[in-house]
Amino acid sequence: MGVECDYFPSTCDAGACDAICNDNSAWCESFYSCLSDSGISVSNNLTQYYFGTVGGGLDQTDRYGGHGDYVANMDLGKLGVHEGLFLKLRAEHRFGRSIGEPAGVFFPPTLPTELPVADSRDLYLTNVLFTQFCSERFAIYAGKLDTLDGDANAYASGRGITQFSNVAFIANPIALRTIPYASLGCGFVILGNQGEPLFNFLVMNPTDTADTDGFDELFADGVALSAELRFATPLMGKPGHQLFAGTWSSRDYVSLGQDPRILLPNIPINRADGSWSLYWNTDQALWVDPTDAARHWGYFARAAIADDSTNPVNYLLSAGLGGASPLRTGDSFGVGYFYSGTSEEIGPILEAAALGPIGDSQGVEVFYRSQLTQSISVTPDFQWLSQARQRIDDAYILGVRMNIAF
Repeated sequence: MGVECDYFPSTCDAGACDAICNDNSAWCESFYSCLSDSGISVSNNLTQYYFGTVGGGLDQTDRYGGHGDYVANMDLGKLGVHEGLFLKLRAEHRFGRSIGEPAGVFFPPTLPTELPVADSRDLYLTNVLFTQFCSERFAIYAGKLDTLDGDANAYASGRGITQFSNVAFIANPIALRTIPYASLGCGFVILGNQGEPLFNFLVMNPTDTADTDGFDELFADGVALSAELRFATPLMGKPGHQLFAGTWSSRDYVSLGQDPRILLPNIPINRADGSWSLYWNTDQALWVDPTDAARHWGYFARAAIADDSTNPVNYLLSAGLGGASPLRTGDSFGVGYFYSGTSEEIGPILEAAALGPIGDSQGVEVFYRSQLTQSISVTPDFQWLSQARQRIDDAYILGVRMNIAF
């Protein structure tokens, strides 16, 4: 999975500034103006999740958890270091407990409560990324980076904070076997006419090092490659995109391993050298606010296949509607469906690991995000998840998410 690089705007991110400065205080405006003039922008989110299994699953209970995400983008040209050089820093932590385990599912229903490191509440640096622009449309980058912003989609991305909460709609989970969440890597990006990434190529350490600096194990287990091509496909004057991508890893796979993005036990599998995945997504606006072109809603779809000898997910399909609410400015909504095909080679291994008969899974998620103030949003969310573990009843999950942006 490619990384969706942020290209570090020279002015303070409008959303972050508005979130802090909702009282329009002179001090706040002066503070962020000073940061912007210095080439620094910040965007921070503290997101809380209160979700419960109201039916089915392993245990009908409720859980409270959350995630902190703190990002600083620095224009090192403005800071007098080197023209065209940018630095992105991201620190993350999780707290509380996730609803994933009592739900009995493989795909986390509230992904951020599992990240960046499962069962750890420490603060980790998941981005220390340097980007050097060689021209207005070409840049190279290197450092530690996370990959959650890859597989970008206008209506189904959002890091589990602003759009869907289930990993099946945040990014294509079929690529997660080959591309770690956070590790050292380098690559290049070509921008399109509108300044959005057109083509992104990434070379990355194939094992996750979110909790370490990663230098001691850099490429010790091989290499992971990712390429993404995303281009605009407007229809009848309304925005849309197509994305085509592939990943490959030379890593020697001898176990499923523990990955907070897919809730599977760490069990041995048949030794396999290398793995791959291919995926596609699209988004297309169906309605655009005639008074504000930035407000629109439309449909999205995803499809993917992967090497079933190493990947527990052999194929995945998803589709839905989402985007800006036509009812109220600032609000957004989403409804999505996914179907996940379990690998015929790894399914029996999971069954032998005392998980019982394993089949395919499917699910639905519906949310409505209400922007209460410029800094606070509240999102009721419902999910129906048909289990891959066939001895477990379908899980019905109801919850609410609150995000504070500052």
